Amino acid sequence: MEFSKIQYKKLGLKELIELAQKDDLKALEELIRIEQRNVFATFSYLTHKREDVADLTQEALLRIAKNLKNLKNPNNFKSWENQIVTHLFYDELRKISRKPNIVSIDEEPEAENSFSLKNIIPDPKCKPSEKCISAELEEIIKDKIKDLPKQFRIAIVLRDLQGLSYEEIASATQSSLGTVKSRISRARLKLQDGLKSYI
Repeated sequence: MEFSKIQYKKLGLKELIELAQKDDLKALEELIRIEQRNVFATFSYLTHKREDVADLTQEALLRIAKNLKNLKNPNNFKSWENQIVTHLFYDELRKISRKPNIVSIDEEPEAENSFSLKNIIPDPKCKPSEKCISAELEEIIKDKIKDLPKQFRIAIVLRDLQGLSYEEIASATQSSLGTVKSRISRARLKLQDGLKSYI
């Protein structure tokens, strides 16, 4: 059955996945369009360089598209997607640890390179002053999350930003349930401590 572009936009995630698994390219395109923002937001909290965020997002979406047929249960899509994101992030960390740190003389100052999720997901209800405070606070929170040890960072991003259950995080990170709960609890305490002077 052929859908129009508007009808694809009205389909639920599960329906899009099932259609895409049956080689419906328009369903796959719509699925990738929906998930692009989500994957980009996750990487923007996990890694420091903007160009890495874009590259990792593209690679993750490519892997999702290529391997979607291997997903047996569409209900597990979010957990499966975050496994891809997590593995890519760990791969990137391994690559970085093997490469010397090179700084380009053409690189812009860090403040100008920084970006906010507010540019991706604008809030039309915010007044300019509120938007400024909100964007500034978001940058501070993002920086504090990036300062966390990588295991804590991944756990808290998957839980508090992606809304995954403890079980799904354990599966995505190949950790025990107790370890996941401990990491999230410790990450939250570290964030609270780091944000005391701002909030």
